[in-house]
Amino acid sequence: MVKAGMKQSSNSIVLGVTGGIGSGKSTVSRILAEMGAFIIDADILSRDVVMPGQKALQELTGTFGSDIIDEWGQLRRKKLAELVFNNQERLNKLNAIVHKYVSERIKDNVKEQLSKKTEVIVIDAPIPVKEGFLDQCQQVWTVTADRELRINRIMERNGMTYEEAVSRINSQLNEQEYIAIADTVINNNDDYSTLKEVVKCQLSRLLG
Repeated sequence: MVKAGMKQSSNSIVLGVTGGIGSGKSTVSRILAEMGAFIIDADILSRDVVMPGQKALQELTGTFGSDIIDEWGQLRRKKLAELVFNNQERLNKLNAIVHKYVSERIKDNVKEQLSKKTEVIVIDAPIPVKEGFLDQCQQVWTVTADRELRINRIMERNGMTYEEAVSRINSQLNEQEYIAIADTVINNNDDYSTLKEVVKCQLSRLLG
């Protein structure tokens, strides 16, 4: 069912895909892309908005100081991470700044694709914020997987220790919070081919 107030078009559907790190959210989005969906990746946009010359980087510098910029004008991500580590107030400021500019980019992308009558527009976002995600989507899919499986995936993919992987998971919403905002929950405990079939079936139902 299309949610009231969501972006909609007789020829398009805007689908939000979210889930915690290691759940397989990005894999679901890649499958949807193979099926012809246009993907708006919030992670990519969050990197774009802090490139040299961008307003978000200027605002971050004004908030956290010039030490977060290197001699080439690039963001020193490690330095910024050190500044916000274990400091909720600073982390909230960082997220608010970046999310503001990412949200603008997402809205612009959605508007453009709606004007082109793109059939399926997917917003892939690890943080299901209200503005720029929930307010843009007609449907939300949450991708889940067992915690230990997620930890193993993160360790293998990111080269992290067990403790580092657990810390990354704990820094995000818990699984029930992700599930609470979902119209559809996609379990990704099995292999890729199984996941692909589930995604195909769910998309067919959505478009049906």
